[in-house]
Amino acid sequence: MSNILLRIAAITKQYNDGHIIIDALKGVDLDMKKGEILTLLGVNGAGKTTLSSIIATLHPATSGDIAKNGVSIYKDVVGYRKTIGFCPQKPNIDMMLSLEENLFFAGLYFGLSKEVIKQRSEELLERFGLTKYRYSQASILSGGYKQRFLLARTLMHKPDLVILDEPTVGLDPHVRRDIWEIIKDLKKDGITVLLTTHYLDEAEKLSDRVCVLDKGVIRIIDTPENLLAAHGQTNLEDVFVKLIEESNAEMAV
Repeated sequence: MSNILLRIAAITKQYNDGHIIIDALKGVDLDMKKGEILTLLGVNGAGKTTLSSIIATLHPATSGDIAKNGVSIYKDVVGYRKTIGFCPQKPNIDMMLSLEENLFFAGLYFGLSKEVIKQRSEELLERFGLTKYRYSQASILSGGYKQRFLLARTLMHKPDLVILDEPTVGLDPHVRRDIWEIIKDLKKDGITVLLTTHYLDEAEKLSDRVCVLDKGVIRIIDTPENLLAAHGQTNLEDVFVKLIEESNAEMAV
C-alpha cells in the first residue's frame, strides 16, 4: 500500500488583473506522505500561501491536478473537504457565540449528528484545556487560547489532513511551544500536517520534511537534518538564507 496521501502534479496558478499576468505557481510537483509534517517555507510572494490555499480548495488551480489516495480531489470536492481540516492564520471564530456553540455549528457544517457533535465537543474541549470556557463567548479568549480553539474546531470532523497557515504568528514564545506540542500530537494520531510558517526554528523543530518555495517553483525538498548536513550549517535559518541568496544570484546572471 502506498504511503502517499496527497500527490500534487504540475500545479500552476496565474493571476490576471487585466494589465499583467502573475505566475504565482509554475508547475509544482509534490507528494505528501501519510502521517508526516511537511512545512512550506518561502519569502513573501514565493507561492506557499497560494499552494496551501489550492490544497485546501479555497482557490482553484489554473492547471494541474491533486490526487488524494490516488483519486483526483476535483472529482468530488465536497467529499474531499470532509476529510481535511483548515486552520487559518486569522481567527474566523464567531466571537458572539460560546465555544460550545461554535463547535456545534462546525459539526453541523460537516454533517455530524447532534450526538456525535456533543461527544466530539467534550473530547476536544478537554483535550485542549478549554472545558471551563465552554459556555463563554469566544471573544474573552486570549490570542493563545483562540489559536488552541481554532485547532480544536479544525479537528471536529476527524480529518486525516490538517492544513495550518501560520498557526503561531504573533504568539508569545511559551504559547508557541504549547502549540508545537499540539502539532506533534497530531502526528502521533496519524494525521498528516501541512504547515506554513515564517519561523525557521518552528520548521526545524516540527518538520519531517521542509519544502522551500521560491518564485513559484520548488527549490528543494528534504529533511531538516539532510539540509543542515548538505549545506554545512547549524540551523535551518542559515540554510534558508543561503538557498534564497543562491536563487537571487542565479536570477541576476
